[in-house]
Amino acid sequence: LGCIGTRVTQRKPPINVIVRVPQAQNGPYRTVSPVSRIGTEPRVRVSHARGTSAASDVSHQAALYCLSFNTSGPPHTPPPPLINAKTMSNVGEHLKHQTYAARDETELEHAVDVHWADGQSLLSHLPKKDKTDSSSFFGRDELAGAVFCGHVMTDLDSIAGAIGAAYLYGGDAARASEINTETEFALKEWGCDVPDPIEDALEKDPSRNVCLVDFQQQSQLNKCIPQANIVGIIDHHALQSNTVVTEKPIFVDIRPWGCMSSIIAHGFAVQEKFLPKNVAGMLLSAILSDTLNLRSPTTTAWDERIVAMLVQYLGVTDVNALAARQFRAKSHSLSLMTPYALVNGDVKKFKFESASCKDKTYTVAYSVVETTDAPASLARAHELLPEMRAVKAEDASIDAVLLAVVDIVALTSTLLVCGRVEASLAIAAYGGEIQTAAGDDATSQTLLLPGLVSRKKDFVPALTKAVSNGWAPPVEVVLEHANTVSRDFEKRNGDKAGNMKRSRSMADVAKGNVVVDYSEEPSGKIVRLAS
Repeated sequence: LGCIGTRVTQRKPPINVIVRVPQAQNGPYRTVSPVSRIGTEPRVRVSHARGTSAASDVSHQAALYCLSFNTSGPPHTPPPPLINAKTMSNVGEHLKHQTYAARDETELEHAVDVHWADGQSLLSHLPKKDKTDSSSFFGRDELAGAVFCGHVMTDLDSIAGAIGAAYLYGGDAARASEINTETEFALKEWGCDVPDPIEDALEKDPSRNVCLVDFQQQSQLNKCIPQANIVGIIDHHALQSNTVVTEKPIFVDIRPWGCMSSIIAHGFAVQEKFLPKNVAGMLLSAILSDTLNLRSPTTTAWDERIVAMLVQYLGVTDVNALAARQFRAKSHSLSLMTPYALVNGDVKKFKFESASCKDKTYTVAYSVVETTDAPASLARAHELLPEMRAVKAEDASIDAVLLAVVDIVALTSTLLVCGRVEASLAIAAYGGEIQTAAGDDATSQTLLLPGLVSRKKDFVPALTKAVSNGWAPPVEVVLEHANTVSRDFEKRNGDKAGNMKRSRSMADVAKGNVVVDYSEEPSGKIVRLAS
């Protein structure tokens, strides 16, 4: 056929195809997804596993035929159909919408098509109407009556997951902080109310049980939640050194999936629990958000299956249009956010053990700004860099601060570098060359991260590897810190000379009290008052 993605123009169904492809195309084996139809023309798509050259497992009951590609040896006989034509009658129904026929499929549409039958299978377990449920699934008793709350950097997944989990297990949803514009869009789109603040729920009943959703780190826990109240955790992130500590065993559901809302949606199917359409819509929006339209490297086959289920359940005719409107809402908020809010809006701290000294750890604060308009965010680098340095100045435990501007359209990122320690760490972790450009008020340093978009899967693992391979702060920087830290700075911050995190660039640090300004918006904006 010549190349991957070639359209098969033969019109006699069904068809079997054997194709040889060059070794250079990411490994010798390829698997083809279902032969789906638009009009009368069958189309063959080639898939491979994310981040690997191994053959992709796309036999997910949606395939009519699997086609093997091998660079050597005799052709292989295609396996027989996995399921009968009757079961496959609805595969690709969503592609009948004219939007899909007018252009090549996106990865989102492709994933939905591949997992269409999987979605149907999951969908068959969802009751069509609410009914009294006396069944007892693990978690029902443990979480019944709890309040479900996400992390302090509230995002769409933490809100949707809280709403879904509250309905699934029988409790109430709460929020740990104010919602962003993307979450506001989803709530309006699907007709859901904004959850009450967690402070209100615990003020009414200070002893009420709490289930954490979308996190398990103490640094992301709302301060009003006593750890003794925690009875459950539903999450999809790695366990770090700062995980919450409980006095007794609790319910835990942590899976290596791309989105916590996928876990909740799957729970409805497994437990055969009625899923309200507005809750299903919130879960779908959250999965699209957390997985960047199923294009993030954190996306798993289960995320794709759940999206296929929810698309059918909700009757979404153009999932791309939904995703586009949702991400526009998210990007819109970035232009209105203050530098403080952008730097601190989605920042997480990670600790890395030194390879040369077992008792030494380095703490890195990693902030992420996801946008469809990366140039607009990068144009504000001269505003963001002083705020990044302020994070170090105001928290003595932080050794380095990094901020990645993630272009969710081009699937690439640009790292903002606020000091020499950060530059050294970034080069050790990601390679490349620091680029310097003169901004309005200061010099901006950046590092291109082509193809990297996920903090969990791309950014942090690279830092872990760099530190484990022996990275340490540059000696000259450490010596300079020990000799030149000003007395005034020490007195103001109560630190000892020699703290490795300071550099000459720390002279350009955002200063002033952080307050909520209500002069422009009723909800207020977090700003830093000029000192």
